[in-house]
Amino acid sequence: MKQGTRGSAATGEAVTGRAATGRLRVPEQPAAGEAARGEHTHGEHAGRGEHALPRPRAVVRRSSVRGQILDALRTALVTGDLRPGEVYSAPVLGERFGVSATPVREAMQQLTLEGAVEVVPNRGFRVVERGARELAELTEIRALIEVPVMMRLARTVAPERWAELRPLAEGTVRAASSGCRATYAESDRAFHRAVLALADNEQLVRIAEDLHRRTQWPLVGPAPGARGRAELVADAHEHTALLDALIAGDVDVVHALVTDHFHGAP
Repeated sequence: MKQGTRGSAATGEAVTGRAATGRLRVPEQPAAGEAARGEHTHGEHAGRGEHALPRPRAVVRRSSVRGQILDALRTALVTGDLRPGEVYSAPVLGERFGVSATPVREAMQQLTLEGAVEVVPNRGFRVVERGARELAELTEIRALIEVPVMMRLARTVAPERWAELRPLAEGTVRAASSGCRATYAESDRAFHRAVLALADNEQLVRIAEDLHRRTQWPLVGPAPGARGRAELVADAHEHTALLDALIAGDVDVVHALVTDHFHGAP
């Protein structure tokens, strides 16, 4: 697959009209090195006394903006608006969001750690190209982690605890019915996260969600993972069927459903 771009990221040509960056408007933030109100001088204190803390309002706002940008970029990855192999510059994406390049660059650095993008020196960030083999490998790892945990939980968790997850399972069906891959991806992760949380192992939940998120990124070419609404709805109904079996305590059905669910992942 070609690793180039459709234009120079520095001039803005690398970001096309399909980039999902126009949907979020956030307050403009000061560029790196600029003074932000409430966070820079020793003389600005919230109260009297030389040990009073500076007001944190600007810092909180900046963190919130970075989080919003990160969420929007993750959505764009799932929908394919950030296309595999393309290079995107932080300044140009910042213009699309209505913010400086700094929070965009920080969000992109997080996506680099997650394996979604890679740094291209002096140009920006390239969306990583993924093939069917990588997807299969990630799905296999998810199954190796989640299936044994779900089977253990099926034998130990009380029916009423499973019943509490009903709104999340039904929420995945509604999300799938919308046909929006990003909406369903978020709802799907929320359901799996809630199930695994019953194991009371934060590291397990964190690792499983990272793997789950990576399986949701689209593949290059005519992606076999780009499922339509009907397939998303069928996948979501597996959640409700699984929950019914868990509430009923039918371990054999749970095992069959979980195995089939991962076979058809993401």
